[in-house]
Amino acid sequence: MRASGQITRQTLQLVTDAISPGVTTGEVDRYAGEMIRKTGGTSAFKGYHGFPGNVCISVNEEVVHGIGGDRKIHYGDIVKIDMGIFIEGWLGDTATTVVVGAVDEDTEKLLRVTRESLDLGIAQARAGNRVGDIGHAVQKHVEAHGYGVVREFVGHGLGRKLHEEPQVPNYGKAHTGAKLRPGMIIAIEPMVTAGDYRIRVLKDKWTVVTIDGSLASHYEHTVLITDQEAEILTCLPEVLAPER
Repeated sequence: MRASGQITRQTLQLVTDAISPGVTTGEVDRYAGEMIRKTGGTSAFKGYHGFPGNVCISVNEEVVHGIGGDRKIHYGDIVKIDMGIFIEGWLGDTATTVVVGAVDEDTEKLLRVTRESLDLGIAQARAGNRVGDIGHAVQKHVEAHGYGVVREFVGHGLGRKLHEEPQVPNYGKAHTGAKLRPGMIIAIEPMVTAGDYRIRVLKDKWTVVTIDGSLASHYEHTVLITDQEAEILTCLPEVLAPER
């Protein structure tokens, strides 16, 4: 899992570097597929319940599960890339939100608060705590800034499969839910909206958008539960990317 997490993180970095004004989401997806094949692994998403893409590419008001196609990426967009790769049967799963060029202060704040909520959720991911402690930490921080937390899609356990128990909501009550034990591996992935937290699914039956057209942000880490601080098996690209 450490190896698959690192490889997935490195591959996601290559894909985010390829995002620029004028390219289409389909071109990004095809490039992602090429990079995944070069790892020797396979996309965890392609073909999953019929999903057609190599990765999930969601732009602006799209929250998650966007499908690469003819949509052009423009300066000022925010693009969410969610990637999962199976390496020798083990999964790495991570997501980030990419700023294309520059955005206004309100959008920067949305992304910053989402990243902070992920950090706060990870801080609660330790043996003896419960899943509700993670969700409570995320929700409390997000809603304190006036943003919404998506309810219908949540984090999850993972390993040999893309989705395993337990589910890890980004909302909830502290001291409730499944107990966290050493050796568990979970994906924590806040999905945060600038407006109404409610969502709807487009006619393609995959792409999830905000109900009010507001922007959405998404970040994800795969973490290993220990008796101390959680070990992050993936790493956000912004942490490692050179300034450009």
